[in-house]
Amino acid sequence: MATAPTYCTHRQLKDVFPQVDSFDNKKNLYGWTEVTTNKYASHNSGLTTQLFANGEDLGSAQSAHTDLNVEGEWFYNSAEDITYYYSASDPNNKLMESGEEFSTLITRITANASRYLDSRLDPNLPKEQLKDKSGNFDYIIIRTTALISAVFLIRSHDPASEIADKMEEEADKNIELLNTGKASLSWQTTGDSSKGVIREVGTISGALRPVETRGRYSGTWDLVKVIVTTGGVLGTAKFSVYNKSGDKLKDNLLLSNEVITGDFQSLAGGLQIRWGGSADDSSATVDDEFEVEVAGYNEVNDLNHTTSRKMTRGGVGVYGNKGT
Repeated sequence: MATAPTYCTHRQLKDVFPQVDSFDNKKNLYGWTEVTTNKYASHNSGLTTQLFANGEDLGSAQSAHTDLNVEGEWFYNSAEDITYYYSASDPNNKLMESGEEFSTLITRITANASRYLDSRLDPNLPKEQLKDKSGNFDYIIIRTTALISAVFLIRSHDPASEIADKMEEEADKNIELLNTGKASLSWQTTGDSSKGVIREVGTISGALRPVETRGRYSGTWDLVKVIVTTGGVLGTAKFSVYNKSGDKLKDNLLLSNEVITGDFQSLAGGLQIRWGGSADDSSATVDDEFEVEVAGYNEVNDLNHTTSRKMTRGGVGVYGNKGT
């Protein structure tokens, strides 16, 4: 069975919530008593799924407390709520903690947040299309999942946190925007998709680059490649354009070595492009590459299509006839 995807990474969660590392959910264990030589017990410890001594992860638990005979071995007896620990040195002189290894905790929290987001999104949003053309999740999906993850972590420490309230408010707003079609995802064709979206590909060295498009694209969806073939200023620099072939993107040479004029110039399918820079002597650099993602103006606008819903109140359809 396929594993459901997790929509944000630890790094992306930290980008949204830089304080995430302070919420590791570890709990100090005190009151260790020696029950036999080198074997100690912490009574009423609470669930211990992982044990740490001075920050060191002590690995997996043993099968029973009677198996403890090597430095650092441990066992949690759930029936008695006792954590056992084997050590030649008194654990009362160490920082003893129970909890999860932090990366395991983050993996679990972000997975839970992803499933929670799934449950809140409109069922008509296809989950396999929450990614962009490069196979990455759209940033609004990443950010919303990170916000939910942060709320889960903060609430586990402070259920009344105002910071968590603010993050939850933003997450709820993002979900509303997605469900109402006011925030578009990369796969969706919007009203202005035929005008094209210009993106840089890789590292761009030149200061002269495509800055805007004009017109409407008449073909079907495409990813048009624009590459500088001759460096220099306006009137000297040149570019070529590639569109899709029968089975590949950016494969068919459409325009070759066109001089960059600074005015609107032909691109593809009736769409035009204009180059510009911050100064009159801005230069383009050979092999600087750009792409223009376009959809034909006759293609379906995903954000203009809605589906019918049965609204309910108290378990009865709004259009129902309760009590009559």
